[in-house]
Amino acid sequence: MLATSVKVKVPATSANLGPGFDVLGMALDIYNTVEMSVEPSGTMMVESIGEGSRFLAKNGSKMLVDAVQKVFDTASFDPGGLRIRQHNRIPLFRGMGSSAAAIAGGMVAANLLLPNPLTAEELLMLAAKMEGHPDNVAPALFGGFVIASQNGDDVRYTRIEPPPSLKVVVAVPAFTLPTKKSRTVIPARVPLKDAVFNMGRVGLLVSALAAGDLEMLRHAMEDRLHQQYRMPLIPGLDEVFAAACNAGALASTLSGAGPAVISFVTENSEAVGEMMRRAFGRHGIDCRIIETAVGRRGALNSTVSLR
Repeated sequence: MLATSVKVKVPATSANLGPGFDVLGMALDIYNTVEMSVEPSGTMMVESIGEGSRFLAKNGSKMLVDAVQKVFDTASFDPGGLRIRQHNRIPLFRGMGSSAAAIAGGMVAANLLLPNPLTAEELLMLAAKMEGHPDNVAPALFGGFVIASQNGDDVRYTRIEPPPSLKVVVAVPAFTLPTKKSRTVIPARVPLKDAVFNMGRVGLLVSALAAGDLEMLRHAMEDRLHQQYRMPLIPGLDEVFAAACNAGALASTLSGAGPAVISFVTENSEAVGEMMRRAFGRHGIDCRIIETAVGRRGALNSTVSLR
């Protein structure tokens, strides 16, 4: 019997993690929910509550709706009408994977309504193609820490379960920074020595997380490919990094395209968050602090068929 009503939880994500530009991502323990049901009237109704609800109401939650439609088009399936309700807890346009959550949540929910659901790999391919890169959508689908590589329509990934003691502190500035704008400042060509530097740091980071060598993170999360070019867009960014590490953070890095900053800790999370807040404040920027953890579950293993 086909499901006619489903609910999906999809996590926030932090991409790049320093050196892993467009390759590395991690889910955070902050979840949006998407409820989707077949609507007998044949119409499409979308309701958004929570973070960014005013913006989403004005723009019709287009990304989520487009993601849903891509799954139905791929499967040649017409559900008739749909009623979609999304409860958003992920801040929009802050580098915390709000667009990836919309894509992954919409696709997984739509997939649950299919008579012959797509595979996880097919969903990842569709999601990465829609997002343009896999570093957010992969952890949004699978949870944990994910390494993903895309070559055309071919997307390969592997998942690592991060150490249980690893916690996260996120400083979310009170201004938005669309990913498109943040990507335009990154040069199309970079020095070979910088590319080699980042390759080495990616290797160290993956190894450190797999082995639980958290003391290595401060060195492993160093970057020369994107953060230095994005600093002018985020006043005080280098001071925020330094403040977090001086307060006891293992490492601190830009979350995705920013402007949010993510710090990794095993203790002292409150002190780290306060020092990050003060550093942004010295540049006239208000921010809120979110103390959270790695999201162990992605959208694919956080689903409920209601009926």
